[in-house]
Amino acid sequence: MTSNEDKMEIDHEGTELDVVLPGDPINIARKDDLKLGPGLTLTQDSVICIKAGLLKHFNKKNKWYVESNQKRYIPAEGDPVIGIVTYKGGEYYRLDIGSAHQAILPILAFPNVNKKSRPILNIGSLVYARITLANKDMEPEVACCNPKTNKDEGFGELKNGFVIKCSLRYCRRIISQETEICSLLKKLGEKHEINLAIGMNGRIWIRLKSDDTRDTIYCYDVIKRAENLDNDDISELINSLND
Repeated sequence: MTSNEDKMEIDHEGTELDVVLPGDPINIARKDDLKLGPGLTLTQDSVICIKAGLLKHFNKKNKWYVESNQKRYIPAEGDPVIGIVTYKGGEYYRLDIGSAHQAILPILAFPNVNKKSRPILNIGSLVYARITLANKDMEPEVACCNPKTNKDEGFGELKNGFVIKCSLRYCRRIISQETEICSLLKKLGEKHEINLAIGMNGRIWIRLKSDDTRDTIYCYDVIKRAENLDNDDISELINSLND
C-alpha cells in the first residue's frame, strides 16, 4: 500500500477569502453538505469564527476553515493524518497524531476485515488514516478506509520510509495543491520514484522505490527547504533541480 500525491483527495478550487477574527460571523450561502475545519464552529444556524487567520473555502467539497500559524494540530473530520501506534488492544489501537488527545483506530476500520483477519499493527507502526470523528469533548476517531466504498483509497500502514515533521500550514498548502509546490513534487518524482503521504497534522511520509539512503536525504532536504519559501523561490528551487 503506497500513497502517491495523485491518490490524495484534492480540491483545485481552494481560495483565500478574507482575514477573520474570533467572534466574526461567517456568511455561508450554501449549507448543503457543509464541512467546517479548524477555526470555525456551528452555533445553532450560524457559523462563527473562533480563531484569527485567513478564511479559506474549497468549493467542490463545500469545506470552510481558518488558516493560521497554530503549532498544535486540532482534529477536523475528513482530515488525512499520519499517526504512530502507541497502544494495541483487542478492539482498537491508539495513535499519536500530534493533537491534545490520541486518536482511536478501531480494528474493523480497515477495508474488508473482520476480527479474524484484521491487520496486525505494532507499537511504533506508522498509519495513514482519515479523521472520522472530531469533537472537542471526545477522543478523535480515525479509519483506514472509506466507509461508503469500503476501499482503502491509499490509507493504511506506512511501511519503511521516512517521516518529515513540518508546519500544519505547509501540509495544507501541499494538500490544497498549490501550483508551485505540486510542480516541485512532480520534478522530484521525475528524478526519483517517490511515494508520499501527506498528513494534515504536520507530518509527511516519503519512501523512495530504490530505498537509497542518500537519495532519501536529498528528497527530504528539498521538501523541507520549500517549507518557508514563497512561490517565486520555489520556482527557483525547481530550476536548480535541473542542474
